[in-house]
Amino acid sequence: MSSAVPPPVAEDLRLRRGSDGYRRLSIAMFAAGLATFALLYTTQPLLPLLARELDVSPATSSLTLAATSLGIVVALLPAGWLSDVWGRTRVMKLSLLGSAGLIIVAAAAPSFETLVALRFLQGVALAGLPAVAMAYLVEEVHPQSLGSSIGLYIGGNAIGGMAGRLVGGAFADAGGWRVSLLGVGLISLACTAVFLRLAPRSRHFTPHPFALRATLSSLRAHLRDRGQLRLDAMAALLMGTFVAVFNGLSFRLEDAPYGLGETAIAAVFLVYPLGSLSSAVAGRLADRIGRRAVLPVGVLIAGAGLAITMLRPLPLVVLGIAILTIGFFAAHSVASSWVGRRAAHAPAQASALYLLAYYLGASIAGPLGGNAWDAGGWNEVVLVGAVLLGLAFVVSLRLRGTPPLRPAVEQPVVV
Repeated sequence: MSSAVPPPVAEDLRLRRGSDGYRRLSIAMFAAGLATFALLYTTQPLLPLLARELDVSPATSSLTLAATSLGIVVALLPAGWLSDVWGRTRVMKLSLLGSAGLIIVAAAAPSFETLVALRFLQGVALAGLPAVAMAYLVEEVHPQSLGSSIGLYIGGNAIGGMAGRLVGGAFADAGGWRVSLLGVGLISLACTAVFLRLAPRSRHFTPHPFALRATLSSLRAHLRDRGQLRLDAMAALLMGTFVAVFNGLSFRLEDAPYGLGETAIAAVFLVYPLGSLSSAVAGRLADRIGRRAVLPVGVLIAGAGLAITMLRPLPLVVLGIAILTIGFFAAHSVASSWVGRRAAHAPAQASALYLLAYYLGASIAGPLGGNAWDAGGWNEVVLVGAVLLGLAFVVSLRLRGTPPLRPAVEQPVVV
């Protein structure tokens, strides 16, 4: 009697935690995330300075942030399609080099209009990293080590968003907005050099041509799904609130009775780590009691924080901003993780649509914070945020009644 010999199982050669390749990739992606989000948000604490020195209104100065977000919106999907043909690491390298170079050029912009145009082009260049990073990690890292590598990349994103504002504010206090942009650009070039030196080449990437018909078919299916559209609306409303409030906050803290400088204004963004903590807690709660229950609570917490900012003492204003940040990140983490779980097919495309809505909300609602400040001060800014959060709360309640399409595999959305 003979026994059948099972065929040999092919060894999974993707990177595992503890290997030299995994360490190199983790450091490279942390540096890339830090550079990307430092470049994106560096002008936010500079808005009052830009308005004053370039003789523009608060709403107009906020275009330096909105234009970059809009550039990401325009280029996000094409960058992903390009990487399918051209390769993941090549697109990410060009993204980092181009965006860091453009902000250095922007430091010498002769006019406000030129500055905004260069910031838009910078957003187009920046789109390559968020569009491709997750696909690169999924392809190159073993599933058992994927969570920690994603965590390091997200950590780089959060620290980059905070560091870009803090460092940019400190440089602005020392030498003005041009020195600020130049300094952040040089730091980002250093991060880019780390990525170029350490990022492993794609070993498990297979190029394939862009299939227009299949892409449009899956896109139509996503746009017909009311649940998916409601999640996209959540992204736009939540991010719109967050950017509008923080844009207006820069002007409030510079004005009487506070009179803070750029460095002190940027220090408010030290509340960001609270958002990282609330994201993790909200994720665990969502796994335990369900996303439908946790999402509206996150929105309500953000609304409570926004209400507290109407109080006059500076410590209470910062407390309100901290609570707003906790609620925003909690709701955003739940909504973003819901996207891939809901998608019946093409979850990566569903995640890309969520990101499009997220950055579109920033580019549209961001200038509303400046307009509101011009119109009626902080009370008007709070009103804009309250309307957006009110709409987000309504959408979150509608999502409670949205039936699932399928039990799906998690597809994280990283911003």
